[in-house]
Amino acid sequence: MTSTTASPRELSLSFRRLLHARESGVFAALVLLFLLGVVLSPSFAQSDNLLSVGQQIAQIGIMAVGATFVILNGEIDLSVGSTYALSAICTGMLISNGWSWPLAMCLGLAVGAVAGLLNGLAVVVLGVPSFIVTLGTLSVFRGIALLISDGAPISLSSSQAGVADFNLLGQGRLFGLIPMQFVFFALVAAAGVLLLSRSRFGFNTYAVGGNQEAARLVAVDVKRVKLTAFVLSGFTAALAGVLGLSFLSYVQGVTGQGLELTVISAVIIGGAALFGGSGTMWGTIIGVAFIGLLQNILNIKGISSFWQTVVTGLVIIAAVAADTWQRKRKSRA
Repeated sequence: MTSTTASPRELSLSFRRLLHARESGVFAALVLLFLLGVVLSPSFAQSDNLLSVGQQIAQIGIMAVGATFVILNGEIDLSVGSTYALSAICTGMLISNGWSWPLAMCLGLAVGAVAGLLNGLAVVVLGVPSFIVTLGTLSVFRGIALLISDGAPISLSSSQAGVADFNLLGQGRLFGLIPMQFVFFALVAAAGVLLLSRSRFGFNTYAVGGNQEAARLVAVDVKRVKLTAFVLSGFTAALAGVLGLSFLSYVQGVTGQGLELTVISAVIIGGAALFGGSGTMWGTIIGVAFIGLLQNILNIKGISSFWQTVVTGLVIIAAVAADTWQRKRKSRA
């Protein structure tokens, strides 16, 4: 009869794997940050505040899931903030013109996927570096959003047909408690974890990011993997944009400026290597939570938004420096 109880040796090995997991460092930092928040403010650990943090990180988290696939491929997508705005603008204009919100939402998501597809085609077909491509489309997509809206903001009124139902996507609460935006983030994150860790596409993503030529030699379709990653990034940026519109009932062409930096920061802080091939979706989720808690603590203490930007930048530098140090140590070993 085989015992189901783990032996001391198995427990020891599991503990060592946990200590050496890529996410262990940032998770420890997250725990310390949470404890710091509890010490600094009695209201920090209250359920209302934590649920508020969950709602605040949802849009960044959704975008970070898609961006993780791009970064693991050794690429970058700087256009997610502009895609966010463009998709929200398209959705808002369609609803304002009498379209049903489900159809308008689907078309808004399609706009994001097409934006990602264009980025991917420029990278894999034209061979232009993704940094240059997405730096260009950052301006192109933003310009299109401003052009089609004529630079004017778009506001949705609850008196319009279907707007009240649409607003529930961003403003509603599951069971009257959990913000719907956080529910969407949880679903997207779960799908991202499964896709990256349990699918052939996830395996191929690591292969391409680790060594593109070696991946090609073992019959991995490198172009398809990279193209799919950019489409996922565009789609998740669009979903976040639609949820942002649903939450505020308002969007303008300049909405989402700077989001790309926060999204990339979350992925890098979560342990993903900036040059690809290493990182996990769990790490990204932890990175998103870390940024959310950090911003919440700074807000509670009344720290200026300018200083918040400085602190976030220092955290990014520290995360990249730690990753570089870890890579050098492994290479010496």
